[in-house]
Amino acid sequence: MQTLLLLSDKDNVLTSTGVIKKGEILNYTGGTITAVNDIPIYHKIARAFIPAGSELYKYGEVIGIASRDIQPGEHVHIHNLEGARGRGDKKGN
Repeated sequence: MQTLLLLSDKDNVLTSTGVIKKGEILNYTGGTITAVNDIPIYHKIARAFIPAGSELYKYGEVIGIASRDIQPGEHVHIHNLEGARGRGDKKGN
Protein backbone atom coordinates (compact mmCIF):
# COMPACT_ATOMS: atom_id res chain seq x y z
CA MET A 1 0.00 0.00 0.00
CA GLN A 2 1.28 3.46 -0.89
CA THR A 3 1.75 5.57 2.25
CA LEU A 4 2.96 8.82 0.68
CA LEU A 5 1.45 10.95 -2.05
CA LEU A 6 3.43 13.27 -4.29
CA LEU A 7 0.77 15.63 -5.66
CA SER A 8 3.05 17.64 -7.99
CA ASP A 9 6.64 17.26 -9.16
CA LYS A 10 7.19 20.80 -7.84
CA ASP A 11 6.26 19.77 -4.26
CA ASN A 12 8.92 19.57 -1.55
CA VAL A 13 6.49 17.86 0.84
CA LEU A 14 4.63 14.56 0.58
CA THR A 15 1.27 13.68 2.17
CA SER A 16 0.88 10.61 4.39
CA THR A 17 -2.07 8.32 3.65
CA GLY A 18 -1.51 6.28 6.79
CA VAL A 19 0.17 6.54 10.18
CA ILE A 20 3.97 6.54 9.75
CA LYS A 21 6.39 5.42 12.46
CA LYS A 22 9.82 6.98 13.04
CA GLY A 23 12.48 5.04 11.12
CA GLU A 24 10.09 3.60 8.51
CA ILE A 25 11.51 3.48 5.00
CA LEU A 26 8.84 4.66 2.62
CA ASN A 27 8.50 4.54 -1.14
CA TYR A 28 6.67 7.10 -3.20
CA THR A 29 6.46 7.90 -6.88
CA GLY A 30 9.91 9.33 -7.51
CA GLY A 31 11.91 7.98 -4.59
CA THR A 32 12.37 6.57 -1.11
CA ILE A 33 12.56 8.39 2.21
CA THR A 34 13.09 7.45 5.87
CA ALA A 35 10.72 9.00 8.43
CA VAL A 36 12.55 11.11 11.03
CA ASN A 37 9.46 11.35 13.30
CA ASP A 38 6.15 9.62 13.82
CA ILE A 39 3.77 11.23 11.34
CA PRO A 40 -0.02 11.20 11.67
CA ILE A 41 -2.28 10.26 8.79
CA TYR A 42 -2.83 13.06 6.23
CA HIS A 43 0.09 15.13 7.54
CA LYS A 44 3.08 16.33 5.53
CA ILE A 45 6.62 14.95 5.41
CA ALA A 46 9.60 16.77 3.89
CA ARG A 47 10.66 15.29 0.56
CA ALA A 48 14.09 16.99 0.65
CA PHE A 49 16.05 19.41 2.83
CA ILE A 50 14.12 22.68 3.18
CA PRO A 51 16.15 25.62 4.53
CA ALA A 52 14.59 28.07 7.00
CA GLY A 53 12.81 30.86 5.14
CA SER A 54 12.16 28.73 2.05
CA GLU A 55 8.77 28.25 0.48
CA LEU A 56 6.96 24.96 1.04
CA TYR A 57 5.11 23.51 -1.94
CA LYS A 58 2.10 21.19 -1.97
CA TYR A 59 -0.23 20.79 -4.98
CA GLY A 60 2.47 22.68 -6.91
CA GLU A 61 1.56 25.82 -4.93
CA VAL A 62 3.18 27.66 -2.01
CA ILE A 63 1.49 26.62 1.24
CA GLY A 64 3.82 28.41 3.64
CA ILE A 65 7.37 29.23 4.71
CA ALA A 66 9.75 27.02 6.70
CA SER A 67 10.21 28.63 10.13
CA ARG A 68 13.41 26.59 10.62
CA ASP A 69 15.53 24.10 8.67
CA ILE A 70 13.55 20.95 7.88
CA GLN A 71 15.36 17.68 7.23
CA PRO A 72 14.27 15.11 4.62
CA GLY A 73 11.75 12.71 6.20
CA GLU A 74 10.78 15.18 8.93
CA HIS A 75 7.18 15.89 9.91
CA VAL A 76 6.05 19.25 8.48
CA HIS A 77 3.40 21.01 10.55
CA ILE A 78 2.82 24.18 12.60
CA HIS A 79 6.02 23.63 14.63
CA ASN A 80 8.19 24.29 11.53
CA LEU A 81 5.81 25.89 9.02
CA GLU A 82 4.28 29.34 8.91
CA GLY A 83 1.66 30.58 6.50
CA ALA A 84 2.91 32.95 3.84
CA ARG A 85 1.15 35.72 5.78
CA GLY A 86 2.27 34.46 9.22
CA ARG A 87 0.65 32.12 11.69
CA GLY A 88 -2.86 33.07 12.72
CA ASP A 89 -2.29 31.85 16.28
CA LYS A 90 0.55 34.30 16.94
CA LYS A 91 -0.38 37.71 18.26
CA GLY A 92 0.29 40.48 15.77
CA ASN A 93 -0.29 38.38 12.62
